[in-house]
Amino acid sequence: MKYAEISSLSVEERKEKIEMEGEHLRRLRFAHAISPIENPMQIRNSRRVIARLKTAQNQSVKNK
Repeated sequence: MKYAEISSLSVEERKEKIEMEGEHLRRLRFAHAISPIENPMQIRNSRRVIARLKTAQNQSVKNK
């Protein structure tokens, strides 16, 4: 998810996306712990999306 897409989301939508991506990351980590997943870069990408969402959320709070 690109930052331009994230900045167009509302605060509630960002919160939902953070929760969804967090759950997705937990599932990926669990699957990787049991047996190596096919593409371990998915874990890194998921972490980065969560970081982007949280950064956008913090910036919107500071700007108000």
